Amino acid sequence: MYIYKPKQFYITVFVATWTFWLFGILVNESLSRTFAMLLGLISPATIAIIMVFTSKSDALKKDFKRKLFHFWKVNIRSLVFAAVLFSAIVACSILLSTLFGQSLNQFSFTKDFSFTGVGLASAFATICFAAILEEVGWRGYGEDAIAQYHSWFTESIIFGFVWAAWHIPLFWVPGTYHYEIRQMSFLYMINFLVSVVPFGFITTWVYVKNGRSMLASILFHLFVNFCQEKIAMTQTTKCVESLVVFVAATLIVLANRDMFFETRHVGHILE
Repeated sequence: MYIYKPKQFYITVFVATWTFWLFGILVNESLSRTFAMLLGLISPATIAIIMVFTSKSDALKKDFKRKLFHFWKVNIRSLVFAAVLFSAIVACSILLSTLFGQSLNQFSFTKDFSFTGVGLASAFATICFAAILEEVGWRGYGEDAIAQYHSWFTESIIFGFVWAAWHIPLFWVPGTYHYEIRQMSFLYMINFLVSVVPFGFITTWVYVKNGRSMLASILFHLFVNFCQEKIAMTQTTKCVESLVVFVAATLIVLANRDMFFETRHVGHILE
């Protein structure tokens, strides 16, 4: 039976990602920064693939391929429901934001992205690659490595904090979304980091409800990224959205108590 190595995976991912991104902070030349950002972004996926395919576990390799390529295993109804739920989160956030002086004109699409992209990488390419590469890393190995030893509820908490921390260097890399919101207000930076933790429960729910499908997670991540970028929400509204996400995550946990709190899968994730 394969023994997951969560500490090795996450320490290696953080060392690799942060090293490349810190280099991206220090250099001024756009091509070098783009290259450094790309290397940091692909680190989770690269390390996940290396750990899976250098293992001696045929079950682990087979499971990775199934999660990524077996599109017919995706629960379409569950995935559509997740998309509708996130759309409702956005709509509720905009409506509630009017209590804080925000406009209903946020129910529209933006012409441009809220950030420029890093160097030669466009904002569009950045959010697409981010969604794909992150999910291959996190769902390809990282999330299962924690869930092998914990309930999905505990896993969601641990992963949420780890995922939030992983983003920290981006707030100092010019051209990124994270850099732009830190320039606006330190509060917006904190809001982003805080919001990642409850959102982790929603991504776990999508992942498990779709039979631990990486493909489903990629599609949902892409949908969320485009909603966050192309719907004209202000940063004030995104602070409100964090509260709505927390409420939605709480309701999801309550409605799926068996999924989040069962421990039947512990020690048997590949089975």
